[in-house]
Amino acid sequence: MSEKKSLEYYLSQSYPFNIETLSEEDGGGYLISYPDLPGCFSDGDTTEESIEMGEDARHAWIQTRYEDGLDIPEPFSSYARYSGRITLRAPKTLHRKLIEQAEKEGVSLNQYLLYLLSKELFLKYSFAKKR
Repeated sequence: MSEKKSLEYYLSQSYPFNIETLSEEDGGGYLISYPDLPGCFSDGDTTEESIEMGEDARHAWIQTRYEDGLDIPEPFSSYARYSGRITLRAPKTLHRKLIEQAEKEGVSLNQYLLYLLSKELFLKYSFAKKR
């Protein structure tokens, strides 16, 4: 059995976070969340304020879990479930069309699918930022 790490250890760790812009309907500002710390989030009027408020929320989340004797995840532990591999089932006609298009481009089907997904995400997030 491994030795329990101290509260200071967990509080000193750098946990990854995500910041999202909140719509005016949701009150505006920015939402910060920590993928490794379920339910740990906060918000602020600016990105700087959301980070500051997020740090307060992160400290309170960790301290509460520690005092309650519950597990505290290590930083970046939520990323372990992302292997970079996707298995996909597609109709035969779609599969054929994708292979034909990849051949026209002179790339593998895998490279062509990665291109299509990347292009779609880029367009989606580029458009969302312009609104």
